[in-house]
Amino acid sequence: MLIRAYDYSDYIHPNVILIMYSFHVYFLLEILLAVGAVLARNFLGLELEPQFNEPYLATSLQDFWGCRWNLVVTSILRPTVYEPTRAIGSHLIGRKWAPLPAVFATFVVSAIMHEIIFYYLGRVRPNWEISWFFLLHGFCLTVEIALKKVLNDRWRLPKMISTMLTVGFVMSTGFWLFFPKFVEYKVDVRAFEEYAEIGAYMKNVSQSIVRVLPGH
Repeated sequence: MLIRAYDYSDYIHPNVILIMYSFHVYFLLEILLAVGAVLARNFLGLELEPQFNEPYLATSLQDFWGCRWNLVVTSILRPTVYEPTRAIGSHLIGRKWAPLPAVFATFVVSAIMHEIIFYYLGRVRPNWEISWFFLLHGFCLTVEIALKKVLNDRWRLPKMISTMLTVGFVMSTGFWLFFPKFVEYKVDVRAFEEYAEIGAYMKNVSQSIVRVLPGH
């Protein structure tokens, strides 16, 4: 139903399109990663961890980015960017404050990665809005962690309020800087073309498997 709605995108308010894209991205990643986990379990005997952990229940930016959203990327960036940067920072500014530059450096790398992805999707000169999205979140998360260290967890917002503020901030900044790129680059059109190619490939693979099974 959501996909069919894109057929009428010329008649839908741009803000509604952005909301549709946000749900589309979340559900698409959930489905693709779930399929990947099933394939890994059935063909490789590997048990992959869930890649999302109810991000709509995040109580802070640290909770959202570190424990709930796209955990496969988190598991890649943590040993390759965060931990080496924190180790260097420990010698320069001490262990207590070393996570701050490490977190921001991780978001800088993530910003570059996403700019490359969106360049592939759109093939147009970047205006760096995607980078600003991740740099903004990296800065805000760095401030959040610093405040936690200063306050030493002596003061906390009620869980319901912190969840509303966190999700509201993520969604509002996403609508401002992130999701407009999906509209500009017509990601839905490119995605459906690639879905069709993937579907055709999977159909050919399944037919090949059926042919080699006994009795066929």
